[in-house]
Amino acid sequence: MEFLLSPWPWYVAGPAISVILFLLLYFGKKFGLSSNLRTMCAIGGAGKFSSFFNFDWKQDIWNLVFVLGTILGGFFAYNYLTETHDILLSAKTNEALKEIGIDQNNYLPSFILDGLKSIKGILILLVGGFLIGFGTRYANGCTSGHAISGLSNLQLPSLIAVIGFFIGGLIMTHFIIPFIF
Repeated sequence: MEFLLSPWPWYVAGPAISVILFLLLYFGKKFGLSSNLRTMCAIGGAGKFSSFFNFDWKQDIWNLVFVLGTILGGFFAYNYLTETHDILLSAKTNEALKEIGIDQNNYLPSFILDGLKSIKGILILLVGGFLIGFGTRYANGCTSGHAISGLSNLQLPSLIAVIGFFIGGLIMTHFIIPFIF
């Protein structure tokens, strides 16, 4: 029972992800969560306004089922397969996170909710959302699609995109966020 109540080791989780990716490759499917937004927009009729959303969304409905399974799996694992809900982090990391309003019992940073109370905060969230949406479309996929599926298929564009994601994340974390906040 201890195995079920602790994080799965890499030698279980890694091969499980590999099997899923092999099955997706075998059936000619591409993995990526951002494609669900395109599918949902197509279901909602966005194809009338943009040719990007004008496609047979029924071919990609499996991806929405995958997201539902991800949500249900996370709920099940959180509520029934873990002894504690604390994240095991170093004391230094916990201290740094507390400085920006994140603690072990509150995974939503306080600055997110505070951001909705000011024009500056709303603008930051809108611009950030726009940049994520633009970047996902421009890179032809999101971090999960490129880092998990694209790299496992040995796609050079995915390697370049993942390197860009990491560099962008480092720049944002160390230079832009401290400047904004």
